[in-house]
Amino acid sequence: METSVAIEQLGQLEQQLDELVVLTQVLSKENTALRTQQKNWSTERAKLIEKNELAKHRVEAMITRLKALEKD
Repeated sequence: METSVAIEQLGQLEQQLDELVVLTQVLSKENTALRTQQKNWSTERAKLIEKNELAKHRVEAMITRLKALEKD
């Protein structure tokens, strides 16, 4: 009787272990996808910051030119 209970418990443990392995694989793939997405967003953010700085400098240059025209 004890042997069949032990075998049953081992079977349940094996099933739980299999489920954990599958879950680990799923989470690993999801983690990789999230890291890739984060990298892409960081790259996009850097590009947007660069564009914003360029636009800021252009606007500042235009303001400077307008002020110079006002003095003439």
